[in-house]
Amino acid sequence: MSSARLMLLRAILAVPVLFAGASKAPAGEADRIEARIEIFGFAGIHVLTNRTTVEEAGDRYSIAMDLDTRGLARVFVDLTSHSEVHGRLARDTARPDAYRAEVRRNGIDRSYGVDYRSDGAAINVSTPPSPGSSLSVPAELIRGTVDQLTAYFLLERQLAQRGGCALVVPVFDGSALYNVRFTDIKSEALSADGYQNFARPTQLCQIFARRSAPNPVRARTRINEGRSGMPASRQAI
Repeated sequence: MSSARLMLLRAILAVPVLFAGASKAPAGEADRIEARIEIFGFAGIHVLTNRTTVEEAGDRYSIAMDLDTRGLARVFVDLTSHSEVHGRLARDTARPDAYRAEVRRNGIDRSYGVDYRSDGAAINVSTPPSPGSSLSVPAELIRGTVDQLTAYFLLERQLAQRGGCALVVPVFDGSALYNVRFTDIKSEALSADGYQNFARPTQLCQIFARRSAPNPVRARTRINEGRSGMPASRQAI
């Protein structure tokens, strides 16, 4: 996985939240949550902004995420990206219809896309990084996969319904194929502090993502259960 894709995965699946703001649509409208997550590194250096919108309406859902590196982080990785997915909701799952991502890293643009069929087939429609190159992955390997945004959404829905993190999701993001494993660590009450005013029970989850080639990503994340079972914020430990 390239460092840009690795940063995207970490930002989506293991967001180190130091500040998060979320808002919810008025009653009677589509169930919509908007969140802005500011990520800080060593010595309080601002490194990344994550803006995410999750919307549910009837049996449909959509997720959009924008990532931008900030401050000194841009000296090392100048990254901006926009990714989105829309799909269908079922009682115990969510199934994407189409996923798209536009990534610009250090002046180089990449486009990723996956279309999903009702029979479980996933069609890679990503743009190769250069003429003559290929992002081909055998169709039988990506059948039944979902995108990385839907993977986290599935965890959120499971937490709202059953209160546990234990889940394995096969993910194909248009470039890399990997399994994301969520496991329970502990439950605890989160108190309001200088970075956020959320004070409710939370579930601490560990996330482990592994490609077919050895390149694992391990992280811990706390899910703060908000209204309608959706998280008000996510916090890595």
